[in-house]
Amino acid sequence: METGQRRTPCQSCPLRALERFRDFTPAELEFVARFKIGELHLPAGNNFLIENAESANLYTVLGGWAFRYKVLQDGRRQILNFALSGDLVGLQGTLMGEMQHSVEALTPVRLCVFQRERILEVYRNFPSLAFDLTWLAAREERMLDENLLSVGRRSALERAAYLLVFLHVRARALCPGRLEKVFLPISQQHVADTLGLSIVHTNKTLRKLAERNLIRWHGRSCEVLDEDGLRKVAGWYDEIEMHRPFI
Repeated sequence: METGQRRTPCQSCPLRALERFRDFTPAELEFVARFKIGELHLPAGNNFLIENAESANLYTVLGGWAFRYKVLQDGRRQILNFALSGDLVGLQGTLMGEMQHSVEALTPVRLCVFQRERILEVYRNFPSLAFDLTWLAAREERMLDENLLSVGRRSALERAAYLLVFLHVRARALCPGRLEKVFLPISQQHVADTLGLSIVHTNKTLRKLAERNLIRWHGRSCEVLDEDGLRKVAGWYDEIEMHRPFI
């Protein structure tokens, strides 16, 4: 847990400077500053929430990427979705006691840490923030709906195109200038574990997208070259919400 100079004051949170996030009222900002008990800085590969374990905290991603996943007894992993800056993780454990999935840092991450036991204060005293929590939970359900549609009905090519363009649009929305290149910090194994495909099938599928000049791989990251082209392959034309809450 980081405190002192390395802790980012809520009043100067870098996320509040981005247009896509709704601003707090003065009273909300004061409460969130007290609700936050510290920051957690983790390198890539570290788990900060564990399936079947209880956690005293919930987290907002301040910087970096993480992913939620479940593992079968034989070691096969299913990545459920990805968490980027502004996303709340750990709410499931807060409401249900035990986590039903694990969360791992995909890149080095900075996390705002909140006390789980104080979540009732949000619902009791700040209905607008309580609505925000409900909105975030509904948004999570919406993303899982699309992932289920991919695994159940989209072809391998459509699945890969949807995943990459969806992550690209989410990541681009967090860039202040919107003009710089966006590199998705995922490996082909991450893609395979998200899409429910073998690594061999995934490699062949991604190669087809690269041959169409839609994407380019850079080691353990992916660059989207043609967003519209990927949307067309995926059959996905929704827009990412451009004004959303965070805690």
